[in-house]
Amino acid sequence: MLEVVVGVVAALLVLAGVLVMMGPSVLQLIRRARGIRAPRRPLSVFQGSRSREVVPPGLNPKTQRVLVASARLANWLRTHGHDDVAREIRSGAARLTGDEPAGLYALQTALRRLRTLSIEDGGTQERLRLLSAELRKAVQDRFEQLELLPFRRP
Repeated sequence: MLEVVVGVVAALLVLAGVLVMMGPSVLQLIRRARGIRAPRRPLSVFQGSRSREVVPPGLNPKTQRVLVASARLANWLRTHGHDDVAREIRSGAARLTGDEPAGLYALQTALRRLRTLSIEDGGTQERLRLLSAELRKAVQDRFEQLELLPFRRP
């Protein structure tokens, strides 16, 4: 027991000697040590993956909405095994950035083809209907904004 107490006292004396030799810079080191804190956000390794929908900057907000809706629908179709329709929607969305009217017409054609697609599961069919309705509305809004189609009159 006495040996442990003597060891602790010797370690404290050595530490005190090092602090005296370092002089006034000890206060700065103590302040820096207090400033070091654990990161507020957990590391990205521990966070779940976030799906980010990337839209090119500088596009019209309604065009961006069309791109986001088409990406959602194309991803859903691809995961459910309808790669050909998903490819058509992706190519139509890609044409939007270069030639917007041609891209809108291509998306409208793909949406017409999508109407013939039938899925036996009721919940899956409903999700397809919702995603396609979202894209159809976004395309129609952009068509009207560009005045490519006449406005509907009630």
